[in-house]
Amino acid sequence: MTAPAVLYSFRRCPYAMRARLALAVAGVSVELREVVLRTKPAAMLVASPKGTVPVLIPPNGVVIDQSLDIMRWALAQYDPEAWLDGDDPALIASCDDHFKFHLDRTKYPERHASDPTVHRAAGLEWLGHLEERLNRHDNLCRPARGLADAAIFPFVRQFAAIDPAWFAAEPLPRVQTWLERHIRSPLFAIVMARYAPWEPDSATVLWPT
Repeated sequence: MTAPAVLYSFRRCPYAMRARLALAVAGVSVELREVVLRTKPAAMLVASPKGTVPVLIPPNGVVIDQSLDIMRWALAQYDPEAWLDGDDPALIASCDDHFKFHLDRTKYPERHASDPTVHRAAGLEWLGHLEERLNRHDNLCRPARGLADAAIFPFVRQFAAIDPAWFAAEPLPRVQTWLERHIRSPLFAIVMARYAPWEPDSATVLWPT
């Protein structure tokens, strides 16, 4: 029997979340290694010296250490909901570059020496474009969820969580409904299960169970 892929992950990281979403929907079983970011495992750093999660080591040993690449690798194995048909690389790139820039400077103003109100307004403006898209469908590319939704909503979730009362009061009813639906999905519950940090002598954790 072929050994499962190994996934180094961190529960709260949105990049790791979206990788786990694709792995879970594809039904790809992995050996999950939950990472403590302040004490990154040596084995992870050997596999991917950049030192960020997620890191996937498939059975063939070829390391995949970009979250979107992990998503597409998983869906190439099995794509039961046709998530690859719900992809929008340009929109995802805008999230990862433009929206994430403003998200970080809203959430961590001390770290970036930024004015959080300025960056929150810019993030809100970007979410306005999602609001317009969601006027056409319940999800970003079509009625059913797809890769773009899974790639983006973990970052919108992080932005909303900075000040939930403020976010709830903003005129983004479609974005708010879309986000809540994804957060409350059974799939997300699987993705957000808690596991003890991995150590080299830890028992193997096969995920999803």
